Amino acid sequence: MSNDLANRIGFVASLLTVVSFLPQVVKIWRQGDTRAISLRMYILLVGATGLWTWFGWVIQSVPVIVTNSICFVLQGSILMLKLRHR
Repeated sequence: MSNDLANRIGFVASLLTVVSFLPQVVKIWRQGDTRAISLRMYILLVGATGLWTWFGWVIQSVPVIVTNSICFVLQGSILMLKLRHR
């Protein structure tokens, strides 16, 4: 596989990963209902994304850092809203 193709696939995958959390954030902000959200899952997810961001810094990978930093903020927002609306 060419490096250019690999970069394109990585970019699309990163974009989809980031965008996938936006509908949930918007829905919670608008409705204030977090009953269907698993607290444990989001605690684990935020922790994992934080570790992926750290890993990106260690290996100096800008795509890993950027993608996971944005996901960390979005997932962290969902987690904070879940904690607030318990």
